[in-house]
Amino acid sequence: MADAVTAPLLKLDNVRTAYGAIQALRGVTLEVLDGEIVTLIGANGAGKSTTLRTISGLLKVQGGAIAFDGRDISEIPAHRIVEMGLAHCPEGRRVFPDMTVRENLELGAYLRRDQRGIAADFERGFALFPILKERAGQKAGTLSGGEQQMLAIARALMSRPRLLMLDEPSLGLAPALVQTIFRTITEINAEGTTILLVEQNAHLALQVAHRGYVLETGEIVLTGTGQELLGNEAVREAYLGG
Repeated sequence: MADAVTAPLLKLDNVRTAYGAIQALRGVTLEVLDGEIVTLIGANGAGKSTTLRTISGLLKVQGGAIAFDGRDISEIPAHRIVEMGLAHCPEGRRVFPDMTVRENLELGAYLRRDQRGIAADFERGFALFPILKERAGQKAGTLSGGEQQMLAIARALMSRPRLLMLDEPSLGLAPALVQTIFRTITEINAEGTTILLVEQNAHLALQVAHRGYVLETGEIVLTGTGQELLGNEAVREAYLGG
């Protein structure tokens, strides 16, 4: 029997997913240990976002198994997976534009009833992203792209997840904001939240990650520590600009 201390918080075993007749994941096996930042890198269309959507229950698992905290979640509905402590911050931010910043954050806590804890997590989000406190009464649709990304991350944290999945958090942001987002990702991890990160900026992702996986056409082709992958010649040529 696996030691509970060393067992992965998240484990995918030969997971397969399809969009109709198109096989999107062709047997993905990976694991995320408690306390890690793990990144998935790969070209557009490799299956990175599909992997996150499958883990979070938005796409149906067609083969293999997904275990979270030792429990098979392959057939569990998405909202139950959130309740178990796994939050998904999707690509494109997906904030509710006609709702205020505060209302968006409240939605992130919709499964919770612990009002004192919710209030504490509001303050945590505002501490991570002070601009959100200034904008609390403002409609989310009027925020800049960077502010919307901050809101999307803070909203995901309102469910108080053990594992936070981030899909392309730097997409479309100015370089200075990208650095801010990545500093915050490492801060969230240091505070105890495990992170699975999908990110087009492979160089930055591997710099902050403990470990990484390279995904090509729905299959894991390489894995290693962040530093190992940064130094890998094939990874450098394909994803890091040589």
